Amino acid sequence: MPEERIMDIEALVAAIADFDAERFIKAAEDLHYADLANVFEDLDDQGRAFFTENIEVDRFPKILAELPDTLIEETLERFKIPAQREILGQLLDDDRADILQDVSSKARQRYLALLRPEDMEATRSLMRYEEDTAGGRMTTQVARITQNMTVKAALDTLREDQDSAESLARIYVVDDRGHLLGKVRLRDLAFSTWDTPVADIMQEVDITILATADQEEAAQMFSKYDMTLLPVVNEYEYLLGVITHDDVLEILEEESTEDIEKMSGIAGEQSEETYLNTSLATHFKRRFPWLLILAMLAISSGYVMLRFENVLSSIYLLALYLPMVVAAGGNTGGQAAAMVIRAMSLGELEAGTTKKVLLKEVFLGGMLGSVMGLCIALITMFILPWFHPQLPESVTIGMFTLAVSLALALQITSSTLSGALLPIGARAIKLDPAVVAAPAITTLVDISGMLIYFTAARAILNIA
Repeated sequence: MPEERIMDIEALVAAIADFDAERFIKAAEDLHYADLANVFEDLDDQGRAFFTENIEVDRFPKILAELPDTLIEETLERFKIPAQREILGQLLDDDRADILQDVSSKARQRYLALLRPEDMEATRSLMRYEEDTAGGRMTTQVARITQNMTVKAALDTLREDQDSAESLARIYVVDDRGHLLGKVRLRDLAFSTWDTPVADIMQEVDITILATADQEEAAQMFSKYDMTLLPVVNEYEYLLGVITHDDVLEILEEESTEDIEKMSGIAGEQSEETYLNTSLATHFKRRFPWLLILAMLAISSGYVMLRFENVLSSIYLLALYLPMVVAAGGNTGGQAAAMVIRAMSLGELEAGTTKKVLLKEVFLGGMLGSVMGLCIALITMFILPWFHPQLPESVTIGMFTLAVSLALALQITSSTLSGALLPIGARAIKLDPAVVAAPAITTLVDISGMLIYFTAARAILNIA
Protein backbone atom coordinates (compact mmCIF):
# COMPACT_ATOMS: atom_id res chain seq x y z
CA MET A 1 0.00 0.00 0.00
CA PRO A 2 1.48 3.41 -1.00
CA GLU A 3 2.73 5.49 1.92
CA GLU A 4 0.49 8.45 0.99
CA ARG A 5 -2.61 6.24 1.13
CA ILE A 6 -1.57 4.87 4.52
CA MET A 7 -1.22 8.40 5.82
CA ASP A 8 -4.69 9.32 4.50
CA ILE A 9 -6.21 6.29 6.26
CA GLU A 10 -4.40 7.15 9.50
CA ALA A 11 -5.68 10.72 9.23
CA LEU A 12 -9.23 9.46 8.81
CA VAL A 13 -8.96 7.11 11.79
CA ALA A 14 -7.50 9.92 13.92
CA ALA A 15 -10.35 12.25 12.92
CA ILE A 16 -12.91 9.60 13.92
CA ALA A 17 -11.14 9.00 17.24
CA ASP A 18 -11.31 12.75 17.97
CA PHE A 19 -14.87 13.02 16.59
CA ASP A 20 -13.66 15.87 14.40
CA ALA A 21 -16.21 16.15 11.58
CA GLU A 22 -14.26 18.72 9.54
CA ARG A 23 -11.07 16.65 9.48
CA PHE A 24 -13.09 13.51 8.80
CA ILE A 25 -14.80 14.97 5.73
CA LYS A 26 -11.51 16.28 4.36
CA ALA A 27 -9.72 12.93 4.90
CA ALA A 28 -12.61 10.90 3.45
CA GLU A 29 -12.57 12.90 0.20
CA ASP A 30 -9.14 11.52 -0.71
CA LEU A 31 -9.86 7.85 0.02
CA HIS A 32 -11.24 5.10 -2.19
CA TYR A 33 -14.58 3.65 -1.11
CA ALA A 34 -12.95 0.25 -0.47
CA ASP A 35 -10.55 1.85 2.03
CA LEU A 36 -13.47 3.66 3.66
CA ALA A 37 -15.32 0.36 3.99
CA ASN A 38 -12.31 -1.28 5.65
CA VAL A 39 -12.02 1.58 8.13
CA PHE A 40 -15.76 1.43 8.89
CA GLU A 41 -15.63 -2.33 9.54
CA ASP A 42 -12.85 -1.91 12.12
CA LEU A 43 -14.67 0.82 14.10
CA ASP A 44 -16.60 0.37 17.33
CA ASP A 45 -20.27 1.33 17.59
CA GLN A 46 -19.57 4.97 18.45
CA GLY A 47 -17.11 5.28 15.59
CA ARG A 48 -19.59 3.83 13.11
CA ALA A 49 -22.29 6.21 14.31
CA PHE A 50 -19.93 9.17 13.78
CA PHE A 51 -18.92 7.82 10.36
CA THR A 52 -22.50 7.50 9.07
CA GLU A 53 -23.50 10.89 10.48
CA ASN A 54 -20.75 12.72 8.62
CA ILE A 55 -20.14 10.78 5.39
CA GLU A 56 -21.72 12.17 2.24
CA VAL A 57 -24.80 10.07 1.49
CA ASP A 58 -24.02 9.87 -2.23
CA ARG A 59 -20.65 8.23 -1.41
CA PHE A 60 -22.09 5.59 0.87
CA PRO A 61 -23.68 3.21 -1.69
CA LYS A 62 -20.29 1.99 -2.92
CA ILE A 63 -19.05 1.73 0.67
CA LEU A 64 -22.11 -0.31 1.64
CA ALA A 65 -21.50 -2.75 -1.22
CA GLU A 66 -18.03 -3.50 0.21
CA LEU A 67 -19.19 -4.26 3.75
CA PRO A 68 -19.59 -7.85 5.05
CA ASP A 69 -23.15 -9.18 5.10
CA THR A 70 -23.26 -9.13 8.92
CA LEU A 71 -23.01 -5.33 8.93
CA ILE A 72 -25.44 -4.47 6.12
CA GLU A 73 -28.73 -4.18 7.99
CA GLU A 74 -27.43 -2.50 11.14
CA THR A 75 -25.54 0.01 8.99
CA LEU A 76 -28.53 0.91 6.84
CA GLU A 77 -30.62 1.39 9.97
CA ARG A 78 -28.24 4.17 11.07
CA PHE A 79 -29.64 6.34 8.27
CA LYS A 80 -33.05 8.03 8.12
CA ILE A 81 -35.64 6.84 5.60
CA PRO A 82 -34.87 9.46 2.90
CA ALA A 83 -31.15 8.62 3.09
CA GLN A 84 -31.92 4.88 2.90
CA ARG A 85 -33.99 5.52 -0.23
CA GLU A 86 -31.14 7.48 -1.82
CA ILE A 87 -28.49 4.89 -0.91
CA LEU A 88 -30.52 1.93 -2.17
CA GLY A 89 -31.50 3.80 -5.33
CA GLN A 90 -27.89 4.59 -6.23
CA LEU A 91 -26.65 1.03 -5.83
CA LEU A 92 -25.95 -1.04 -8.92
CA ASP A 93 -28.79 -3.50 -9.33
CA ASP A 94 -26.61 -6.59 -8.76
CA ASP A 95 -25.09 -5.06 -5.60
CA ARG A 96 -28.56 -4.08 -4.39
CA ALA A 97 -29.86 -7.63 -4.90
CA ASP A 98 -26.88 -9.09 -3.02
CA ILE A 99 -27.36 -6.64 -0.16
CA LEU A 100 -31.10 -7.30 0.19
CA GLN A 101 -30.47 -11.05 0.24
CA ASP A 102 -28.26 -10.52 3.30
CA VAL A 103 -30.83 -8.69 5.46
CA SER A 104 -33.81 -10.06 7.36
CA SER A 105 -37.03 -10.73 5.47
CA LYS A 106 -38.82 -7.93 7.34
CA ALA A 107 -36.11 -5.39 6.50
CA ARG A 108 -36.01 -6.64 2.90
CA GLN A 109 -39.66 -5.78 2.37
CA ARG A 110 -39.17 -2.31 3.86
CA TYR A 111 -36.15 -1.59 1.68
CA LEU A 112 -37.86 -2.86 -1.48
CA ALA A 113 -40.76 -0.52 -0.78
CA LEU A 114 -38.34 2.44 -0.86
CA LEU A 115 -37.24 1.72 -4.42
CA ARG A 116 -38.57 3.15 -7.63
CA PRO A 117 -40.81 0.69 -9.50
CA GLU A 118 -38.19 -0.04 -12.18
CA ASP A 119 -35.47 -0.61 -9.57
CA MET A 120 -37.78 -2.84 -7.55
CA GLU A 121 -38.57 -4.96 -10.59
CA ALA A 122 -34.90 -5.32 -11.56
CA THR A 123 -33.95 -6.21 -7.97
CA ARG A 124 -36.71 -8.81 -7.59
CA SER A 125 -35.73 -10.41 -10.89
CA LEU A 126 -32.12 -10.77 -9.73
CA MET A 127 -33.12 -12.12 -6.33
CA ARG A 128 -34.82 -15.08 -8.01
CA TYR A 129 -31.38 -16.53 -8.63
CA GLU A 130 -29.05 -18.01 -6.03
CA GLU A 131 -26.12 -15.79 -5.06
CA ASP A 132 -23.57 -18.26 -6.43
CA THR A 133 -25.12 -18.47 -9.93
CA ALA A 134 -24.46 -16.38 -13.02
CA GLY A 135 -27.91 -14.82 -12.61
CA GLY A 136 -27.12 -13.87 -9.03
CA ARG A 137 -23.89 -12.19 -10.14
CA MET A 138 -25.08 -10.36 -13.25
CA THR A 139 -26.12 -6.75 -13.59
CA THR A 140 -29.15 -5.89 -15.68
CA GLN A 141 -27.79 -2.41 -16.45
CA VAL A 142 -26.75 -3.35 -19.96
CA ALA A 143 -26.25 -1.16 -23.00
CA ARG A 144 -28.69 -2.57 -25.54
CA ILE A 145 -30.12 -1.47 -28.87
CA THR A 146 -32.43 -3.11 -31.40
CA GLN A 147 -31.51 -4.49 -34.80
CA ASN A 148 -33.92 -2.24 -36.71
CA MET A 149 -32.20 0.94 -35.53
CA THR A 150 -29.83 3.07 -37.57
CA VAL A 151 -26.49 4.16 -36.12
CA LYS A 152 -27.95 7.59 -35.29
CA ALA A 153 -30.93 6.09 -33.46
CA ALA A 154 -28.60 3.72 -31.59
CA LEU A 155 -26.34 6.59 -30.46
CA ASP A 156 -29.35 8.60 -29.33
CA THR A 157 -30.54 5.62 -27.26
CA LEU A 158 -27.11 5.10 -25.73
CA ARG A 159 -26.85 8.79 -24.92
CA GLU A 160 -30.00 8.49 -22.85
CA ASP A 161 -28.77 5.31 -21.16
CA GLN A 162 -25.13 6.29 -20.61
CA ASP A 163 -25.55 6.87 -16.87
CA SER A 164 -27.53 3.69 -16.19
CA ALA A 165 -25.46 1.26 -18.29
CA GLU A 166 -22.59 -0.19 -16.28
CA SER A 167 -20.33 -0.52 -19.33
CA LEU A 168 -20.31 0.61 -22.96
CA ALA A 169 -17.41 -1.67 -23.85
CA ARG A 170 -19.91 -3.98 -25.54
CA ILE A 171 -23.35 -2.95 -26.77
CA TYR A 172 -25.80 -5.78 -27.31
CA VAL A 173 -28.32 -6.00 -30.11
CA VAL A 174 -31.71 -7.53 -29.36
CA ASP A 175 -34.98 -7.91 -31.23
CA ASP A 176 -38.24 -6.30 -30.13
CA ARG A 177 -38.88 -9.13 -27.67
CA GLY A 178 -35.44 -9.05 -26.08
CA HIS A 179 -33.77 -12.04 -27.79
CA LEU A 180 -30.01 -11.61 -28.04
CA LEU A 181 -28.99 -11.25 -31.70
CA GLY A 182 -25.50 -9.78 -31.69
CA LYS A 183 -23.15 -7.10 -30.39
CA VAL A 184 -21.43 -3.94 -31.59
CA ARG A 185 -18.57 -1.87 -30.26
CA LEU A 186 -18.97 1.82 -29.52
CA ARG A 187 -16.25 2.62 -32.03
CA ASP A 188 -18.17 0.70 -34.72
CA LEU A 189 -21.06 3.08 -34.16
CA ALA A 190 -18.80 6.13 -33.91
CA PHE A 191 -17.07 5.48 -37.24
CA SER A 192 -20.14 4.47 -39.26
CA THR A 193 -22.44 6.83 -41.09
CA TRP A 194 -25.62 7.78 -39.28
CA ASP A 195 -27.88 6.03 -41.74
CA THR A 196 -26.05 2.67 -41.49
CA PRO A 197 -28.39 -0.06 -40.18
CA VAL A 198 -27.17 -1.62 -36.93
CA ALA A 199 -27.84 -5.05 -38.45
CA ASP A 200 -25.08 -4.38 -41.03
CA ILE A 201 -22.32 -3.77 -38.47
CA MET A 202 -23.27 -6.07 -35.62
CA GLN A 203 -21.19 -9.16 -34.84
CA GLU A 204 -22.39 -12.55 -33.74
CA VAL A 205 -22.36 -13.36 -30.02
CA ASP A 206 -20.91 -16.86 -29.74
CA ILE A 207 -20.30 -17.01 -25.98
CA THR A 208 -23.17 -16.70 -23.48
CA ILE A 209 -24.01 -18.31 -20.16
CA LEU A 210 -27.30 -19.42 -18.65
CA ALA A 211 -28.49 -17.50 -15.62
CA THR A 212 -28.78 -20.75 -13.66
CA ALA A 213 -25.16 -21.78 -14.32
CA ASP A 214 -22.68 -21.83 -11.45
CA GLN A 215 -20.67 -18.65 -10.93
CA GLU A 216 -17.42 -20.63 -11.19
CA GLU A 217 -18.34 -21.61 -14.75
CA ALA A 218 -18.77 -17.91 -15.56
CA ALA A 219 -15.30 -17.13 -14.22
CA GLN A 220 -13.79 -19.98 -16.25
CA MET A 221 -15.43 -18.72 -19.45
CA PHE A 222 -14.28 -15.16 -18.76
CA SER A 223 -10.69 -16.33 -18.41
CA LYS A 224 -10.70 -18.88 -21.23
CA TYR A 225 -12.19 -16.60 -23.87
CA ASP A 226 -10.53 -13.35 -22.70
CA MET A 227 -13.85 -11.55 -22.38
CA THR A 228 -14.73 -7.99 -21.43
CA LEU A 229 -18.36 -8.73 -20.60
CA LEU A 230 -20.18 -12.06 -20.45
CA PRO A 231 -23.83 -11.98 -21.58
CA VAL A 232 -26.27 -13.84 -19.32
CA VAL A 233 -29.34 -15.35 -20.99
CA ASN A 234 -32.23 -17.63 -20.09
CA GLU A 235 -33.13 -20.86 -21.85
CA TYR A 236 -34.99 -18.90 -24.53
CA GLU A 237 -31.95 -16.72 -25.35
CA TYR A 238 -33.42 -13.57 -23.82
CA LEU A 239 -30.67 -11.18 -22.74
CA LEU A 240 -31.01 -10.82 -18.97
CA GLY A 241 -27.79 -9.02 -18.10
CA VAL A 242 -23.99 -9.21 -18.14
CA ILE A 243 -21.21 -10.28 -15.81
CA THR A 244 -18.38 -7.76 -15.56
CA HIS A 245 -14.69 -8.14 -14.80
CA ASP A 246 -15.08 -6.90 -11.21
CA ASP A 247 -17.74 -9.57 -10.62
CA VAL A 248 -15.31 -12.21 -11.90
CA LEU A 249 -12.54 -11.02 -9.57
CA GLU A 250 -14.92 -11.41 -6.62
CA ILE A 251 -15.97 -14.86 -7.82
CA LEU A 252 -12.37 -16.02 -8.13
CA GLU A 253 -11.53 -14.70 -4.67
CA GLU A 254 -14.56 -16.41 -3.12
CA GLU A 255 -13.98 -19.73 -4.90
CA SER A 256 -10.26 -19.86 -4.10
CA THR A 257 -10.93 -18.96 -0.45
CA GLU A 258 -13.62 -21.63 -0.27
CA ASP A 259 -11.33 -24.29 -1.72
CA ILE A 260 -8.45 -23.36 0.59
CA GLU A 261 -10.68 -23.45 3.65
CA LYS A 262 -12.29 -26.77 2.74
CA MET A 263 -8.94 -28.37 1.93
CA SER A 264 -7.77 -27.22 5.35
CA GLY A 265 -10.72 -28.84 7.09
CA ILE A 266 -12.57 -25.58 7.87
CA ALA A 267 -16.32 -26.14 7.78
CA GLY A 268 -19.31 -23.83 7.54
CA GLU A 269 -20.14 -20.82 5.42
CA GLN A 270 -17.32 -18.51 4.40
CA SER A 271 -17.16 -15.32 6.48
CA GLU A 272 -17.13 -11.98 4.67
CA GLU A 273 -15.59 -10.28 7.69
CA THR A 274 -11.85 -9.86 7.98
CA TYR A 275 -9.89 -12.37 10.04
CA LEU A 276 -9.53 -10.04 13.03
CA ASN A 277 -13.19 -8.96 12.96
CA THR A 278 -14.47 -12.54 12.83
CA SER A 279 -15.45 -13.63 16.34
CA LEU A 280 -13.69 -16.40 18.25
CA ALA A 281 -16.98 -18.30 18.41
CA THR A 282 -17.24 -18.28 14.60
CA HIS A 283 -13.64 -19.43 14.18
CA PHE A 284 -14.22 -22.19 16.73
CA LYS A 285 -17.45 -23.45 15.12
CA ARG A 286 -15.84 -23.60 11.68
CA ARG A 287 -12.68 -25.41 12.75
CA PHE A 288 -13.84 -27.80 15.47
CA PRO A 289 -16.07 -30.27 13.54
CA TRP A 290 -13.38 -31.60 11.19
CA LEU A 291 -10.83 -31.68 14.00
CA LEU A 292 -13.13 -33.92 16.02
CA ILE A 293 -13.96 -36.14 13.05
CA LEU A 294 -10.30 -36.55 12.12
CA ALA A 295 -9.32 -37.22 15.71
CA MET A 296 -11.88 -40.03 15.90
CA LEU A 297 -10.76 -41.45 12.57
CA ALA A 298 -7.13 -41.31 13.67
CA ILE A 299 -7.98 -43.95 16.26
CA SER A 300 -8.09 -46.32 13.28
CA SER A 301 -4.38 -45.71 12.76
CA GLY A 302 -3.74 -46.61 16.37
CA TYR A 303 -5.79 -49.78 15.95
CA VAL A 304 -3.66 -50.84 12.95
CA MET A 305 -0.51 -50.31 14.99
CA LEU A 306 -2.02 -52.32 17.83
CA ARG A 307 -2.82 -55.19 15.46
CA PHE A 308 0.80 -55.26 14.24
CA GLU A 309 2.32 -54.85 17.68
CA ASN A 310 4.24 -58.09 17.35
CA VAL A 311 5.94 -56.90 14.14
CA LEU A 312 7.08 -53.68 15.77
CA SER A 313 8.23 -55.40 18.95
CA SER A 314 10.19 -58.02 16.98
CA ILE A 315 12.19 -55.39 15.08
CA TYR A 316 11.93 -52.09 16.87
CA LEU A 317 14.09 -50.44 14.21
CA LEU A 318 10.96 -50.41 12.03
CA ALA A 319 9.70 -47.52 14.17
CA LEU A 320 12.47 -45.34 12.70
CA TYR A 321 10.99 -45.50 9.19
CA LEU A 322 7.27 -45.60 10.00
CA PRO A 323 6.74 -41.79 10.22
CA MET A 324 8.61 -41.34 6.93
CA VAL A 325 6.45 -43.86 5.07
CA VAL A 326 3.21 -42.41 6.42
CA ALA A 327 4.27 -38.80 5.76
CA ALA A 328 5.41 -39.59 2.22
CA GLY A 329 1.96 -40.97 1.49
CA GLY A 330 0.27 -37.85 2.85
CA ASN A 331 2.52 -35.56 0.84
CA THR A 332 2.12 -37.36 -2.48
CA GLY A 333 -1.61 -37.85 -1.96
CA GLY A 334 -2.01 -34.15 -1.21
CA GLN A 335 -0.06 -33.23 -4.34
CA ALA A 336 -2.22 -35.45 -6.53
CA ALA A 337 -5.44 -34.12 -5.00
CA ALA A 338 -4.32 -30.50 -5.43
CA MET A 339 -3.49 -31.05 -9.11
CA VAL A 340 -6.79 -32.81 -9.84
CA ILE A 341 -8.88 -30.23 -7.95
CA ARG A 342 -7.12 -27.41 -9.80
CA ALA A 343 -7.79 -29.09 -13.14
CA MET A 344 -11.45 -29.49 -12.16
CA SER A 345 -11.78 -25.85 -11.13
CA LEU A 346 -10.33 -24.73 -14.46
CA GLY A 347 -12.71 -26.98 -16.38
CA GLU A 348 -9.89 -29.14 -17.76
CA LEU A 349 -11.42 -32.46 -16.67
CA GLU A 350 -14.64 -33.25 -18.46
CA ALA A 351 -16.82 -36.34 -18.13
CA GLY A 352 -15.08 -39.43 -19.49
CA THR A 353 -11.55 -38.39 -18.49
CA THR A 354 -11.49 -40.36 -15.24
CA LYS A 355 -9.68 -43.34 -16.73
CA LYS A 356 -6.99 -41.15 -18.26
CA VAL A 357 -6.46 -39.33 -14.97
CA LEU A 358 -6.16 -42.55 -12.98
CA LEU A 359 -3.73 -44.13 -15.46
CA LYS A 360 -1.63 -40.97 -15.45
CA GLU A 361 -1.47 -40.87 -11.66
CA VAL A 362 -0.75 -44.61 -11.36
CA PHE A 363 2.25 -44.29 -13.67
CA LEU A 364 3.37 -41.08 -11.97
CA GLY A 365 2.94 -42.64 -8.55
CA GLY A 366 4.93 -45.65 -9.66
CA MET A 367 7.76 -43.45 -10.92
CA LEU A 368 7.80 -41.34 -7.75
CA GLY A 369 7.59 -44.41 -5.52
CA SER A 370 10.37 -46.24 -7.36
CA VAL A 371 12.79 -43.33 -7.23
CA MET A 372 11.96 -42.52 -3.61
CA GLY A 373 12.28 -46.19 -2.68
CA LEU A 374 15.67 -46.38 -4.38
CA CYS A 375 16.91 -43.27 -2.55
CA ILE A 376 15.84 -44.62 0.83
CA ALA A 377 17.33 -48.02 -0.04
CA LEU A 378 20.72 -46.45 -0.73
CA ILE A 379 20.60 -44.46 2.51
CA THR A 380 19.58 -47.55 4.49
CA MET A 381 22.18 -49.81 2.92
CA PHE A 382 25.18 -47.50 3.18
CA ILE A 383 24.47 -45.04 5.99
CA LEU A 384 22.34 -46.93 8.52
CA PRO A 385 25.10 -49.50 9.29
CA TRP A 386 27.28 -46.65 10.64
CA PHE A 387 24.86 -46.41 13.58
CA HIS A 388 25.14 -50.14 14.38
CA PRO A 389 21.40 -50.89 14.34
CA GLN A 390 20.19 -53.94 16.27
CA LEU A 391 18.57 -56.53 14.03
CA PRO A 392 17.67 -60.17 14.73
CA GLU A 393 20.23 -62.66 13.42
CA SER A 394 17.75 -63.94 10.85
CA VAL A 395 17.31 -60.45 9.34
CA THR A 396 20.06 -58.97 7.18
CA ILE A 397 20.44 -55.29 6.38
CA GLY A 398 19.55 -56.15 2.78
CA MET A 399 16.24 -57.75 3.81
CA PHE A 400 15.43 -54.80 6.03
CA THR A 401 16.26 -52.36 3.22
CA LEU A 402 14.04 -54.25 0.79
CA ALA A 403 11.09 -54.22 3.21
CA VAL A 404 11.33 -50.47 3.89
CA SER A 405 11.95 -49.35 0.30
CA LEU A 406 9.22 -51.61 -1.12
CA ALA A 407 6.70 -50.38 1.46
CA LEU A 408 7.59 -46.79 0.64
CA ALA A 409 7.21 -47.34 -3.10
CA LEU A 410 3.83 -49.04 -2.63
CA GLN A 411 2.64 -46.34 -0.22
CA ILE A 412 3.53 -43.50 -2.58
CA THR A 413 1.89 -45.24 -5.55
CA SER A 414 -1.32 -46.02 -3.68
CA SER A 415 -1.47 -42.56 -2.08
CA THR A 416 -1.03 -40.83 -5.44
CA LEU A 417 -3.88 -42.89 -6.84
CA SER A 418 -6.06 -42.16 -3.79
CA GLY A 419 -5.32 -38.44 -4.03
CA ALA A 420 -6.54 -38.39 -7.63
CA LEU A 421 -9.49 -40.72 -7.06
CA LEU A 422 -11.05 -38.99 -4.04
CA PRO A 423 -11.83 -35.62 -5.74
CA ILE A 424 -13.20 -37.41 -8.81
CA GLY A 425 -15.33 -39.67 -6.63
CA ALA A 426 -16.58 -36.70 -4.63
CA ARG A 427 -17.67 -34.90 -7.78
CA ALA A 428 -19.43 -38.04 -9.01
CA ILE A 429 -21.65 -38.09 -5.91
CA LYS A 430 -22.26 -34.30 -6.07
CA LEU A 431 -19.86 -33.31 -3.27
CA ASP A 432 -17.36 -30.49 -3.44
CA PRO A 433 -13.98 -32.21 -4.12
CA ALA A 434 -12.21 -29.79 -1.80
CA VAL A 435 -14.34 -30.93 1.14
CA VAL A 436 -13.05 -34.48 1.13
CA ALA A 437 -9.60 -34.07 -0.36
CA ALA A 438 -7.21 -33.01 2.39
CA PRO A 439 -9.04 -34.31 5.49
CA ALA A 440 -9.92 -37.68 3.96
CA ILE A 441 -6.52 -38.21 2.36
CA THR A 442 -4.71 -37.52 5.63
CA THR A 443 -6.62 -40.23 7.45
CA LEU A 444 -6.70 -42.69 4.55
CA VAL A 445 -2.96 -42.63 3.86
CA ASP A 446 -2.15 -42.94 7.56
CA ILE A 447 -4.09 -46.18 7.70
CA SER A 448 -2.96 -47.48 4.31
CA GLY A 449 0.64 -46.56 5.06
CA MET A 450 0.71 -48.59 8.26
CA LEU A 451 -1.02 -51.55 6.64
CA ILE A 452 1.40 -51.58 3.70
CA TYR A 453 4.44 -51.02 5.90
CA PHE A 454 3.73 -53.71 8.48
CA THR A 455 2.47 -56.20 5.91
CA ALA A 456 5.62 -55.82 3.80
CA ALA A 457 7.81 -56.11 6.91
CA ARG A 458 6.02 -59.22 8.12
CA ALA A 459 6.27 -60.91 4.71
CA ILE A 460 9.85 -60.02 3.82
CA LEU A 461 11.38 -60.27 7.30
CA ASN A 462 9.60 -63.54 8.11
CA ILE A 463 7.95 -62.23 11.30
CA ALA A 464 5.35 -64.60 12.70
